[in-house]
Amino acid sequence: MRRVGVYVDASNVGMNGGHGMRFDVLRELACRAGGEAQRLNVYLAFDQRRADGFQEYATKARGYQSALRDQGFRVTVKQVRHFTDEDGNEASKSNADLDMAVDALTESERLDTVLLVTGDGDFVQVVRALQSKGCRVEVLGFENVSKELRDAADQYMNGYLIPGLLPTRAATDPRARWGQTGSRVRGLCNRFFADEGYGFIGYWPAVPQSSVLTASETQPVFFRPASLVDAMTISKLPSRALVLEFDLVEPARPGGAPEARRIEIVTSV
Repeated sequence: MRRVGVYVDASNVGMNGGHGMRFDVLRELACRAGGEAQRLNVYLAFDQRRADGFQEYATKARGYQSALRDQGFRVTVKQVRHFTDEDGNEASKSNADLDMAVDALTESERLDTVLLVTGDGDFVQVVRALQSKGCRVEVLGFENVSKELRDAADQYMNGYLIPGLLPTRAATDPRARWGQTGSRVRGLCNRFFADEGYGFIGYWPAVPQSSVLTASETQPVFFRPASLVDAMTISKLPSRALVLEFDLVEPARPGGAPEARRIEIVTSV
């Protein structure tokens, strides 16, 4: 049994493309390949002054905390501190980095794999310390992820590409699950033949289950340049730096593979 610990810097992730992340999918991803969750920790900021003035904020924040606890996560809440700098400008700050780092390090002796959900480069030394203790360290992020953090991890995972982890834009068929015909999914363009006028986008049709994720496990989907919402995207392909979101539609030929339509750039890695 592979013992897994998950540590989510919710404030960092929420401000960098991860708003709306599904924690049940995150847990499934972390525990793939026979892993068992030993620690599930989320670190949140809470502004009491704002809560005192806006009941809606307080209700939503506390409801969100309760929903996370219902899914088995331990929630650590850090109060937002308000202060005035020497120029008289008011600022606020809430930093859960230290709590998250201490928890991950002190609990690591009973873990085989640690998944850090953050893009903060301050965790590079935490990654290295965990590795020195014998842990495999995975990092998952969305936007503005530190390059040093990605490079330090044993495995970096782009959260946009994980099936169902983050909501997509309106699909052709709202009832279709990620990977089914009519669903809207995300992937990377790994091959594009400009002269021939076609290319392929690789995507995961379901949450991957292998312990080490590789591009070879993705499924290719065919597309033509006419399916790009922005024609200027052609000049940037192929690229592993651009996350593309698209509709999976029925193949033009009977028995063929699904095709990608309504292709848009979601973000640049």
